[in-house]
Amino acid sequence: MSYVDEVLARVKAKNASEPEFLQAVEEVLESLRPVIEAHEEQYKKEALLERLTEPDRQIKFRVPWVDDNGQVQVNTGYRVQFNNAIGPYKGGLRLHPSVNIGIIKFLGFEQVFKNSLTGLPIGGGKGGSDFDPKGKSDREIMAFCQSFITELYKYIGADVDVPAGDIGTGAREIGYMYGQYKRITGLYEGVLTGKGLTYGGSLARTEATGYGLLYLTRELMKCHGMDMKDKICCVSGSGNVAIYAVEKAQQMGAKVVTVSDSTGWIYDPEGIDVALLKEVKEVKRARLTEYAAARPSAQYHEGRGVWQIKCDIALPCATQNELLIDDAKALVANGVTAVCEGANMPTTLEATKYLQDNGVLFVCGKASNAGGVATSALEMTQNSERLSWTFDEVNEKLEQIMINIYHNIDDAAKRYGMEGNYVAGANIAGFEKVANAMLAQGVC
Repeated sequence: MSYVDEVLARVKAKNASEPEFLQAVEEVLESLRPVIEAHEEQYKKEALLERLTEPDRQIKFRVPWVDDNGQVQVNTGYRVQFNNAIGPYKGGLRLHPSVNIGIIKFLGFEQVFKNSLTGLPIGGGKGGSDFDPKGKSDREIMAFCQSFITELYKYIGADVDVPAGDIGTGAREIGYMYGQYKRITGLYEGVLTGKGLTYGGSLARTEATGYGLLYLTRELMKCHGMDMKDKICCVSGSGNVAIYAVEKAQQMGAKVVTVSDSTGWIYDPEGIDVALLKEVKEVKRARLTEYAAARPSAQYHEGRGVWQIKCDIALPCATQNELLIDDAKALVANGVTAVCEGANMPTTLEATKYLQDNGVLFVCGKASNAGGVATSALEMTQNSERLSWTFDEVNEKLEQIMINIYHNIDDAAKRYGMEGNYVAGANIAGFEKVANAMLAQGVC
């Protein structure tokens, strides 16, 4: 049995109840086979893959808080510090009822490679809670966030672990968390990213993941003799990533015709109205039914269906495993050219393979959605230097990082005889830097 197969079997036996984590590990290790086989004796002796697939530590804690009726509520909080071989742990905090340890581990594992790809000195981690911010008052959100950080603060710091936003954790939540961290520790430091601009946040951070996705997509298209102008794009999701992916795609001359949320989706053949979408989702925090009510050209549909619409470029920006095999078949049948992931692992393994086997240009999220964490690392730099860069300065750095990521994953795939396989290229390019750092630092 090969070293990869040994480790996969061990990981599956040990984490049988964590399907998302197993999916992430299998995808990475399978694509790393040629790299591992070239160094199998050394990597096995050093137990490199065992160390890579086992988090440095997993922190699970109770989060008690009081709601507006005076009732005590209890949620579970998590922080998985996965690997800090190349820098402090870095990764978001997800607040959503679906959160469990397996999802946090999958996200943290992916984050190790994503952060490596940015070229910046940041390791991988992830955290969150099964708390649902939807329908909660600002006071209830504050009560939860303060309780959450009252426990988590012991394990984080500007040079230790720097959490950020994610699903359910926006500027409001980061503000409450940062205030409580500062209150407890007395430290004014860059311990959280995604902060408000008045207290250490970075310009362009809000736009970064969506903009970065399009910078990489444009470079991908350019290197295959195409451009973005007049291309039809389908986007899923309507949160931060999706909104700014829509905005940047349309700035590049493409037409985006879909967005979605947890209850339904919009098809707008005239192109998504970004200003209206921001009003509905960022200001009103409402459902897409309000977008449809205000936009005569928009058609609202309940449930799933975004990927049935004919498009040139598909940008899944919602959540994990949202693009299934039947969706992949529909996209291919409708002539899709490229699929670039804006969310973390939104495409199932089966759907990914189908898209690749049918000649679709496919870039996985650890490469194409790395713009958010890259800009978070730029926020950390600004905090350390006590400086604030302009929007254009940050945006230019982001654009160059995403262009570099595309060429790095392209080169890595070519080096191992897998030209055009950007999943393998991303995993290889991300792995090599982390593996070399781990080996250089000894058994730790």
